[in-house]
Formats: sequence, structure tokens, C-alpha cells
Amino acid sequence: MPSLDALIGSAHEVCAVLTRPDAPVGRGRRMERSPVGVRADEAGIPVWMPTSLRDTGFQDELAALAPDACPIVAYGALVPPAALEIPVHGWINLHFSLLPAWRGAAPVQHAIWHGDDVTGASTFILEEGLDTGPVLGTVTESIGPTDTSGDLLQRLAMSGAQLLLHTLDGLAAGAVTAVPQPGDGVSLAPKIDVADAQVDFTQPAVRVDRQIRACTPAPGAWTQFRGERLRLGPVSIEPVSIDTDAPAEFIGLGPGAVGAGKRDVWVGTASTPVRLGEVTPAGKRPMAAADWARGVRIDGDILR
Repeated sequence: MPSLDALIGSAHEVCAVLTRPDAPVGRGRRMERSPVGVRADEAGIPVWMPTSLRDTGFQDELAALAPDACPIVAYGALVPPAALEIPVHGWINLHFSLLPAWRGAAPVQHAIWHGDDVTGASTFILEEGLDTGPVLGTVTESIGPTDTSGDLLQRLAMSGAQLLLHTLDGLAAGAVTAVPQPGDGVSLAPKIDVADAQVDFTQPAVRVDRQIRACTPAPGAWTQFRGERLRLGPVSIEPVSIDTDAPAEFIGLGPGAVGAGKRDVWVGTASTPVRLGEVTPAGKRPMAAADWARGVRIDGDILR
């Protein structure tokens, strides 16, 4: 949305907005437009919702529009070669990584999960390959020690919107040069699904922390507690100490073992225990880990 807002407020003419088709939502299965489509409606911009970009009717309509460029952000569908050839400057993709690092659907999540200190956003010319096109511009963003993927995506959406606008300005002025991506430094960032988000407490604390932050808010990190799914918010990896009112035996908790102190709940890992923050039991609302532990009466339980 920040990218669309930036373009609407710029000197560029937004001729049409391409988004997913309206979809049924809720119990009544009421048809609902995507947030991008709603914003375009508010701005009086035509909204296109083809079921496939291979549709010749869509391609004919795009060709008749004769766009200079087609900026694209997190569209999630493949653009066929015939459509790629239509705009003068091509389809300009805003991708949330410093290419060629983390090509794919979940670049921010993988950057956090793998412990990167810096990431960013890139604009590049879309090709048939997966995020392989020549790069037009980049912006960097530091990854903080407590950043979740949601935090980082929010910041990158704002800085990336400005990058996309500057890129289109440069293309219009003939002041931008497309630079081919290097052959080394390539890494892939496939989609992270719910199964991937099951927390592995047999990993060291730092890896557990990264996994949970990478999966927050989506798809949501989780574990099994007494046979039911327990969703986990970000954890703290500071060492257990007497200042936390935690019994000394918590320091030696085995992987997945749960220990509840007066104000904190700890879970063992392959290294030091982590302190739980917010948890969401199945069918309930999020709550502080200490409140949850008092309700379930922790007694030698293991999270798996």
C-alpha cells in the first residue's frame, strides 16, 4: 500500500491498478476487494482483476493502454513473457532483499531466520527467472536484535516505496542504469508455511529466537503443549539469573522442558533457556506466558 500511495501522490500517472480478484470472506461469504483495490477505487483509478495474466484479453487491454512501466509489489503471480514485453521500461519489481540474496517469496523471514545483520530492498526489471533481472536501485535496512518479520516488513514497505518512486523517476529521466546481478551470493527464500513454523527447541537459544521472530506475525510460530497447538510470540534469550526469581534448576532445563517462576516462564533449548513472552493457547486469545502457566499448572511439561 505505501508504494501505491507514493505513486498516487507523485507526478507519474497511475493508469490502472492490477490486483487479485475479489474473494469471498466471512460466514456470509461476502465478496471483498483487496486493500489495494479499495485504495485504487478511492483514488478513482481503474482496477484490473484478471484471473490469469496469460489471458489474451488482459494482454490486449494492457497493450492498448501502452504503459511506460508496470511497477509491481508482492503480486504473487507469474507474469508471462508476452505481458513482460508490453511496457516500454518493463515490469519494475520491488523486492525486499539485497539481490541476489534471498530470491523468492519470503526474503525478510529468511534474512531474520539466518541471522543477517543487514537487509534492504531492490528494484529490478522482471524476467522469466525467479527474481533474476537486472537491478535498478537498492536501499539498505539494519535488522535489530528484536525485529520480527512484521517489524522489518513495515519499515521496508516505507523505504521501498520511496526507492520504487525514485527508480521510476530515474527511468523517466533516462538516468538509471540496469545492472546485471552477480553470479555469486545467490540465496533462495521459499515460502514459509505453518509446518515450517513449528519451533525446534533442540536448537540453540539464538536459533529458536530467530525462528520465532522470522515467523511473527505470519505464519505464526507454534509448538505442541499437551497435545494442542500453542502459538508463541517473540522470546527473550537473556540468561536465567536470580534476578528473574527463577529457581536455579531452570538453568539446566532440557530442550523443550518448561519451568514456571513467579513472573516468568522458561523453556530449555540446546544451549540456554529462553523466556516466553506472549502465548496463544488453542481457541483462546493471546496472553502473558506467566498467566498461561498459572492456569495450566506447569508440571514437568515438554514443548515439542
